[in-house]
Amino acid sequence: MRTAALSLSLAMCLGVAVPAMAEQFTPIPDENAFLSTVAGKDLRLKGYGPIVVRLTVQPDGAITGRGMGWDVTGAWRWQDGLFCRDLNWGGSDLGQNCQAVLVQGQTVRFVSDAGKGDYADFALQ
Repeated sequence: MRTAALSLSLAMCLGVAVPAMAEQFTPIPDENAFLSTVAGKDLRLKGYGPIVVRLTVQPDGAITGRGMGWDVTGAWRWQDGLFCRDLNWGGSDLGQNCQAVLVQGQTVRFVSDAGKGDYADFALQ
């Protein structure tokens, strides 16, 4: 029960929350631009109420954070213009997903399935 509920909750928070729409957002074209946007900053899931997901994407390829009370760990790489990540959340392997990354001001949008899926907006802090 915990695994199914956790997977659904984190999936909603980490890239499958709502249909993808990218108006007013600018694509991040390469790894250097991505790192200059997110390095040294917290990524906090935007939404209502308390923050449910906070992540840090490290220049060395690590991802760390917390999501809905559980640790999030993983690794990332930049491949073919996409942010490709493997995540583990609270002991559950969420697998790999390559995502388009866009930015608007202090908001970073990750669009799952190579930019063809759902998205999650994170505030840079």
